[in-house]
Amino acid sequence: QVQLVESGGGSVQTGGSLRLSCAVSGRTFSNGGMAWFRQAPGKERSFVAAIRWRGGNMFHSDNVKGRFTISRDTSKNTLHLQMHALKSEDTAIYYCAARDRYWILSNVPTADYEYDYWGQGTQVTVSS
Repeated sequence: QVQLVESGGGSVQTGGSLRLSCAVSGRTFSNGGMAWFRQAPGKERSFVAAIRWRGGNMFHSDNVKGRFTISRDTSKNTLHLQMHALKSEDTAIYYCAARDRYWILSNVPTADYEYDYWGQGTQVTVSS
């Protein structure tokens, strides 16, 4: 049984930092990859960042580029999201997602239907 369990969320002041983690059990997505999405109150879930498991190619959405960094630890089958310079608009539930299907490098999966497994989410709240 595949399980994705997020941790590391919490409350932080504007300009602060947090590091999210997602522990994966039951499977290794060596042909696909993983991603972070987020859902703010009253909004649809949106893409934050993705990483191709083989090769570690990283992709970040424009609104987090330069502030957030996605990474993976292949030895521990764990996904991370390092977040710096947090803004109030970063407040959301953050979800990790895993893609089992082959990921062509030139086609970054940014839609939630392109991922096969999801974690339960972790709340990030940024306040001034």
